[in-house]
Amino acid sequence: MATLFSAAPFWLDVTAPTLEDMHILQKVFRIHPLTVEDILTEDTREKCELYPHYYFCCFRSFDPDPNSITYLEPISVFSVVAQDFVLTFHRRPYVHATNVLHRIRRKGETEAYADIEESPLTVTPGWINYALIDDVTDSFAPLMAQLQLEVDSIDELVLILRQSEQADMLRRMGEARRLVITLTRLLASKPDVVRSLIKWRQTRANDEILVYLSDIQDHLLAMVQNVYHYERIISRAHANYLGQINVEMTKSSNSTNKAVAWLTTMGTVLVPMHVIGGLWGMNVNVPGQDTGLGWFFGIMAAMIIVSTTTLLIFRPDHFRTVRRYLLPCSR
Repeated sequence: MATLFSAAPFWLDVTAPTLEDMHILQKVFRIHPLTVEDILTEDTREKCELYPHYYFCCFRSFDPDPNSITYLEPISVFSVVAQDFVLTFHRRPYVHATNVLHRIRRKGETEAYADIEESPLTVTPGWINYALIDDVTDSFAPLMAQLQLEVDSIDELVLILRQSEQADMLRRMGEARRLVITLTRLLASKPDVVRSLIKWRQTRANDEILVYLSDIQDHLLAMVQNVYHYERIISRAHANYLGQINVEMTKSSNSTNKAVAWLTTMGTVLVPMHVIGGLWGMNVNVPGQDTGLGWFFGIMAAMIIVSTTTLLIFRPDHFRTVRRYLLPCSR
């Protein structure tokens, strides 16, 4: 449990609260039982709820470490924001609390270092909640940039791949689509949470945080729209990929059919010759073998006539192809 105290207000950040911890905090800060239940079960949706003396926000972050087994798994961050305190709860350690602490320290050092730019807002419980939401939103920027580069690369390369690279492209499309689904799950409900928070803060006069929350909402809506756009690009690339494979399979099938057709044609020509030639073996007297070559040429002519007739009857298309190739040669 890490605590940041000042005179008033203060911020209490709790990591992995137990049932006993929540009972104590519930009595001290008068937290509603439904809020306690949401924090302990950690299966609630992202939302912003109003209670008599505080408002309760659930805003999901994620594990940014690519070497972790929980990479990109959601981390629920619960905030109980009152007028003089803010309580934050999360099941696993996360970097956003540390980033907000550094931001608070920078605000204190702004007067000493004029080159450091920081928002002029006063550190209040509402500002701390805004800073946490802002830091969670900013953490999605590297993932969005990575996804944009990958989607653009897939869209450009899907139609010019060699056959050996197609399996790798299918793997890349699967990983990109998995990242899109993960980002959609993490981002889809965040604009509604910020919108609810904006509506509540609009009831307060001269609320300077309202402008910054509207800026966060714009960023979230832009990221959600970009994710949906990337999903459409990947779907189109996948369709183009499948179409390219179908074209290649059709070409391969046509080549195989041509080879089989030529073999069939050769069989159509040679089988009748083989049948006629097989009538006379080496131990059978051939008609006219003692009278000259007339019988030989007659038998050859008969074989050619039979083969040509068979080709014309059963394979007329191949006869036209053979004639088209033979006529230029005869010229």
